[in-house]
Amino acid sequence: MGAHGEIIDISSRISPRLAVFPGDVSPTREVAFDMKRGDAITLSALRTTVHLGSHADAPSHYGLDGRTMEQQPLHLYWGPCEVVRVRADRVGVIKRFGRADLDVAEKWVPSVARLLIATGSYANPDVWSADFLALDPAFVDWLADAGVRLVGVDTPSVDTADSKDLPSHAKFFAHDVAILEGLVLTGVDAGLYELCALPLKLEGFDGSPIRAALRRV
Repeated sequence: MGAHGEIIDISSRISPRLAVFPGDVSPTREVAFDMKRGDAITLSALRTTVHLGSHADAPSHYGLDGRTMEQQPLHLYWGPCEVVRVRADRVGVIKRFGRADLDVAEKWVPSVARLLIATGSYANPDVWSADFLALDPAFVDWLADAGVRLVGVDTPSVDTADSKDLPSHAKFFAHDVAILEGLVLTGVDAGLYELCALPLKLEGFDGSPIRAALRRV
């Protein structure tokens, strides 16, 4: 997917149907004024978790005294990126994946500072499933050593749904590597792209929805 220069939307659609982590706040739209009711304008409010569909985690989400969303450097979320995929024969077999589980060349190392990983383990953003792949904490170490500064996944979390100690989040915090979660990478070919996935400038918040897009280079 994606001819040279084409913009590819990799964001989930925000609606009341969009699944969130159990116990989190699902999106709802509250309409104050509506032109269909004869009002001069339509005006609505959104109530939701900030960890909604395609979103950025701020370090304060998983690290004490970590930077909040408005403190994150914008350059992390805009620039060259590489898309890779987890091997299809590993989905449903493992709970956490590492370098050996990727569908890449034997001597592959990331060629740019932003890496998006299509696991293929969370097919429908509107249907909650806890059975998705997470990153092996040692793989986060390896990526940071290779110069990666941002990792994005097509799942609700870089840790397993039932994790209490969040070891992969802890590694991201230790290495100061940014996290994107909930991307829609179905049909996106592996390869090099330009990524734009800017979070909102939410003061004091621990995350933000994003409108993420790729452009083939």
